[in-house]
Amino acid sequence: MFDYESAARATLPKMAYDYYSSGANDEITLLENHTAYERIKLKPQVLRDLSTTILGQKVSMLLKGVLHPEDARLAIDYGAAGIIVSNHGARQLDTVPATIEALPEIVEAVDGKIEVLIDGGIRRGTDIIKALALGAKAVGVGRPILWGLAVDGEQGAGRILDILRKDFELAMRLCGCTSVEEIKKGLVG
Repeated sequence: MFDYESAARATLPKMAYDYYSSGANDEITLLENHTAYERIKLKPQVLRDLSTTILGQKVSMLLKGVLHPEDARLAIDYGAAGIIVSNHGARQLDTVPATIEALPEIVEAVDGKIEVLIDGGIRRGTDIIKALALGAKAVGVGRPILWGLAVDGEQGAGRILDILRKDFELAMRLCGCTSVEEIKKGLVG
């Protein structure tokens, strides 16, 4: 869509393009029309029956991609071992919430009945602290590991984890925490 606007700019007479692409006065409303849609996030609810059996045995699994509190509650009903709050690296459906923004509602919805993990956007030790403070039991680190692997194979991935661990430990100390158990919701605001 946005490519077409650029192409139209090149083809339309300047006066016509300027009229259709602009707004009144300082164009505050025009800008707000765009940014309002960017601020409002979709909260897909996609979970359906998860009854899974292998060789006649019911299988409990970790569910990834939960962004809606009702899906979190259904995961409990279906016997999930836990959930991973994830927007799949922001590669699936655009305009869904950042995982860290969806996390508090999911944690509240499961009310301690199953474990909640988070994946997506972890780049610093402070990101890990924020996720744990908001109720995640653990974090997933995807892209940084891939970048480390691409640069230096297994050693590169190991370096990424080492950097994150050291950054996490430093941030934890600077937040006044001597253990992971001391990371509480009061650390974020």
